[in-house]
Amino acid sequence: MDENNEELDNIVTLKDEEGNDVKFEFLDVIEYEGEQYVVLLPAEEAENSEPDEVVILQLESESEDEDGEETYVSVDDENILNAVFEIFKEKFKDEFNFVD
Repeated sequence: MDENNEELDNIVTLKDEEGNDVKFEFLDVIEYEGEQYVVLLPAEEAENSEPDEVVILQLESESEDEDGEETYVSVDDENILNAVFEIFKEKFKDEFNFVD
């Protein structure tokens, strides 16, 4: 069995503002106030991101793109981002070493 295949199953490719493909490692889906949010870790170091900084995007309900893929939207509300991240941190406190 190829160990690399298991890692690739966790990789999600999204497009940035310029239309470039950006790879993320899918960490989890968190439900908060009736909405679902995905927690992603950049698979490649982006020029303007902090090391090991997660990305939280909202899963658009009932929405898929033309290829049948789920679509995500950015979250601008700091309170929602913080609440979702706190849930994620509590859920994975034994697996990750979080730095405040």
